[in-house]
Amino acid sequence: MGLFDLFHRLVQEKAEEPELPAPRQEEDELEIYSGMRVEVTTFDGQLLFVAKLIGPREGRAQLHQYSESFSHQGEEEPVRVRIRGYHDHARKAVYMEGTISMLPERKWQVEELVVARIGNDRAFFRLDTNVDATATIMGGRNAGEKACKLLNISVGGACIASAYPFQEGDKFLLKVKLLEDRDTSVMYCQVLRIINRGENKPTEFGCRFLELNESDEAKITQNIFAAQRQQRSGAR
Repeated sequence: MGLFDLFHRLVQEKAEEPELPAPRQEEDELEIYSGMRVEVTTFDGQLLFVAKLIGPREGRAQLHQYSESFSHQGEEEPVRVRIRGYHDHARKAVYMEGTISMLPERKWQVEELVVARIGNDRAFFRLDTNVDATATIMGGRNAGEKACKLLNISVGGACIASAYPFQEGDKFLLKVKLLEDRDTSVMYCQVLRIINRGENKPTEFGCRFLELNESDEAKITQNIFAAQRQQRSGAR
């Protein structure tokens, strides 16, 4: 077989090979979807409200606000915000940006909606705290209340510090009073990870909340908002 014939055959075989589709970008594969639960913050990190993302399409969507903590007054002009959602299937945080405008009935119109990046970090806004709490173990030899410190809290979970040697998978009732003028919050928790900070420092435990319904989430969100406002007013 001559060189020309060999070249002709290789070109023909190449032409007969099926053309493979170009690899999709992660942002394309990880679509934002209607019903995604999101948190809306300012660009300096202040949590504004929690909402459900509805009907995202071609850079537009609506936000149906869960909480009433963010006042509509004085927000007639569009506001540039960051929007963080969580993709339940891919288990990744989705960071978006957009401009929101007020609509009636605690709804917001989103324009210029874009995905800024995808992350493996936690799904929910966390408020740093340092308040006394108790962890109540139900049943067994170690049943009873164990003193602990609530280090931070989100709608999805909390981090506590305690001298008691919790193990991964342990479940307990976390009781904490985030604000003096609020009722004590009670959350059913499970330990997901153990963090050792070194000698002479209490061990920290990252926990998730179990069996929360929408009403429970709303109460926790309201308390987080109130505690955040108190922290910010105290820092001024």
